[in-house]
Amino acid sequence: MSVSTLTVHVAVHTPAHSAVGELLSYASTHPLAPGTLVRVPLGRRELLGVVWDTPPQPGDMPEGMELRPVSAVLEGIEPLAPAWRRLVAFAAYYYQRSIGEIAVTALPPQLRDMSAEQLARRLKPPRKTKAAAANATTDTVPAAAPEAAETVALSAEQAQVFAQMQEHPGPFLLYGSTGSGKTEVYLRAVQAVLEADPQAQALVMVPEINLTPQLEQRFMARFAPRYGQASVVSMHSGMTNPQRLKSWLAAHTGRARIVLGTRMSVFASLPGLALVVVDEEHDASYKQQEGARYSARDLAIWRARDVGAKVILGSATPSLETWHASRPPAKDDPQGGRYLRLHMPSRIGAASLPRVRLVDMTQQPRKTVFSPPLIAAITERVQRGEQSLVLLNRRGFAPVLFCADCGWKSDCPHCSAHQVFHKADRTLRCHHCGFTRRVPLACPDCGNPDILPLGKGTEQLEEELARLLRNVQRPDSEPARVARIDADTTRAKGALEQQLAQVHAGDVDVLVGTQMVAKGHDFRRITLVAAVQPDGALFSSDYRAPERLFCLLMQAAGRAGRDAQYVAAQASRPEMWIQSYDAQHPVYTALRAHDYPAFAARQLQERREAGLPPFAYQAIVRADARSQQEAQAFLQVAAQAARDARLPHVDEIFLYPPIPMAVQRVANVERAQMLIESAQRPALLRFLWAWQGHLHWIRAQPEHRALVRWLVDVDPLAI
Repeated sequence: MSVSTLTVHVAVHTPAHSAVGELLSYASTHPLAPGTLVRVPLGRRELLGVVWDTPPQPGDMPEGMELRPVSAVLEGIEPLAPAWRRLVAFAAYYYQRSIGEIAVTALPPQLRDMSAEQLARRLKPPRKTKAAAANATTDTVPAAAPEAAETVALSAEQAQVFAQMQEHPGPFLLYGSTGSGKTEVYLRAVQAVLEADPQAQALVMVPEINLTPQLEQRFMARFAPRYGQASVVSMHSGMTNPQRLKSWLAAHTGRARIVLGTRMSVFASLPGLALVVVDEEHDASYKQQEGARYSARDLAIWRARDVGAKVILGSATPSLETWHASRPPAKDDPQGGRYLRLHMPSRIGAASLPRVRLVDMTQQPRKTVFSPPLIAAITERVQRGEQSLVLLNRRGFAPVLFCADCGWKSDCPHCSAHQVFHKADRTLRCHHCGFTRRVPLACPDCGNPDILPLGKGTEQLEEELARLLRNVQRPDSEPARVARIDADTTRAKGALEQQLAQVHAGDVDVLVGTQMVAKGHDFRRITLVAAVQPDGALFSSDYRAPERLFCLLMQAAGRAGRDAQYVAAQASRPEMWIQSYDAQHPVYTALRAHDYPAFAARQLQERREAGLPPFAYQAIVRADARSQQEAQAFLQVAAQAARDARLPHVDEIFLYPPIPMAVQRVANVERAQMLIESAQRPALLRFLWAWQGHLHWIRAQPEHRALVRWLVDVDPLAI
């Protein structure tokens, strides 16, 4: 007796350039609800897939073809909700990727590789010993239990913006100066939605992994006594695969009421989502730079709107797109922006913003690393027991080694970039492809033993500061202690937490670091911040460079003087020092006054006149090939194909000529890019989607065998 079969449509992660359809069809002996997780065969492999909604116009099956059956159903996990599937479908369309790629990569890595039997064992509750049963009561507390930190009083500004959040639907831009207490507003907003609905969940996003531990501590202290330890979970790539699966399951089942995470958490399965918070919303880390190049901030806004949740974007230096979208109504713009801007200009505890002091390096001796006034200021802080932060967004000892006799430079043999000199282990490292070699004893070309470092890195600053402060003593008569935090010193597991703990404990007098310590951290004893070489961004070809520099410096300045009581007790005044060869630049003028609105107004006016985002919409098509000629040829053929085919909205699209990327060659692969621009976002998206088939077809032609890959980046952050 034959068993009747049903056709199910499954989203599977197919190869990026396979041109396989959005959904694949399989046979099932029983109905499967959309959102069900299944194992399905694809070629010789068996992959995880998500049962999807039936397409409005499913294709006809070729005569004589039989569907392959679904291998297994992952039982024990409730189907992924329609809202989650809508989010995935929107992200796939907007960022020009397949539904299967977005859906499967959004799931925990361990889940992707599990068989149905392994998952069943994983979901089986562990046997409880008597000791575990006795301790189980500590994991949960009745809902009536008092909240641990309920006595925290809001400032007048905090209370005002919180009241507006309760009255209006949002979205909200919480524009608060560094140290104004934005985190406490987030906590109150989360508390409000959890108390209003016993099924409600909140998603709180931060841009970088190193910011999650301190945030988790605050949320645990506030909510664990009332809702249990399991009510707060984290999601980021620094967790082990079992940890990520555990957090995902807790969120999917609703056991976790609060999810804290980096950009990947925007795809967490949260059936009760009622609030989304995007802290430091301006940060470029929210944009994925590999695979599907999505913006987690933008997806968070779309997701909140789709499910009727509130969304709060917080920053002391909002992105210009967000600032423009939150503009208040005016005579020439009665509608204003679609976000509600809420302002908190004052720091908590009457703390003052740091005074900005500019050092004109053209008046200093050549090759000066630290100007005498800056060293004097740092010395004074050390002697008083205060801490200083020195910022340089370049790790290593020097960007390049150089031979003055023949002109040799430490170029990477695989990239069009220099290998960075790391003095600590005497290596040259490429920060693009990772190629590493020992520092040569002499110039490889001419034999000159005097090869010199050019430029500065954090490693060199640490060494120079240790030399300049070698005779400076702390109040306890101990010598000054200099430490460095960057990607090189925090590679080992737990290294970052350990080093940050030393800073918080006062065991470090001067901290040298990159941007990873310049934002989000609540350093209570730092009263001086110094930016040593910030000028490079002022002369970049990227129109976003001034915005990034202003945000970085203003965020770094915000690390100084956060504790008003400590500053008052020390009779100190927080300062931000900037050493610049262009001290009169408008970026520094606005920074000196802590005037973000003036900076933003100037930048937006320039962008409006130039027709740049947020007044236009952009995408980049990138081609990687074995030769630059082939990479550009592919893009030229693709552009001509779009014109010849008269693709939708092609007359509303401007296709720029292809050019090499800034770093033209990486790992022996040549890279070219072509900018696409339109005054209308829908026109750009429809054009790109119609263009996909042509790009796949051109890629498959024999004359383009040298092409390695191509990709589309919608709303690029760097050009």
